[in-house]
Amino acid sequence: MSLTRRQVTVAAIAAVPVAFSATGTAQAREQRTLYIAGDSTAAQKYADAAPETGWGMALPFFLHKDRRVANHAVNGRSSKSFVDEGRLDVILGAIRPGDFLLIQFAHNDEKTADPARYTEPWTTYQDYLRLYIDGARARGARPVLATSVERRKFDASGNAVPTHGDYPAAMRALATEEGVALLDIQALSLALWQKLGVEETKRYFNWTATEQDNTHFNPPGAIAVARLVARELLRHRVLAPRDVCRLDAEIPESWITWPSPATA
Repeated sequence: MSLTRRQVTVAAIAAVPVAFSATGTAQAREQRTLYIAGDSTAAQKYADAAPETGWGMALPFFLHKDRRVANHAVNGRSSKSFVDEGRLDVILGAIRPGDFLLIQFAHNDEKTADPARYTEPWTTYQDYLRLYIDGARARGARPVLATSVERRKFDASGNAVPTHGDYPAAMRALATEEGVALLDIQALSLALWQKLGVEETKRYFNWTATEQDNTHFNPPGAIAVARLVARELLRHRVLAPRDVCRLDAEIPESWITWPSPATA
């Protein structure tokens, strides 16, 4: 669905961290914010979608309060459509020196039949990712690439199967070329699904009485993936030990909440 610039702006306002709206610009600039640009696997979900949960909703549980999260990830977007709809412009208009831009796309870049979203891994996908990297750097912020979290897919022998084709490899190569920190969430999540197995992984995805969704998460799955992201942010020294918390702690599912649907 095509969105007007006004709709994009309204959606962006909903993603602004509380500190920006509650404490004013001067104080907000003293805090370092982690912006998320991504798709439905990371996005904020609302009450009409519960129990579906994006991992970006759980990431703040693993960060100290002075490391805010501004989750701009949106269902159905690719690296291309996110740019074409003006969503990257919104982030770049708000991001400040010392902030971070965490970039996760591939699920929708893979849709070959949809020219509005499709990108080719080794050409246009990398070209669009460079727009995020260059845009963040031009504003004194640090870009961080994250390979896309894996879907739940197993072969007949019970082995977790990768589903993202060449996109993770293309992102890894770009990260090396551009000197950008890479969180290899694709490899880490695939290993986690393998460890959990065919049946146990159902508890992490949005499996309900009426739906068997092997792409999107429920609260336990979102928390598990957010934990992987936080650990990788620490391991790659994007964040310091003082920036993270609860990496090994049990996070209650009740901490996940779904606000009323956003209006545009």
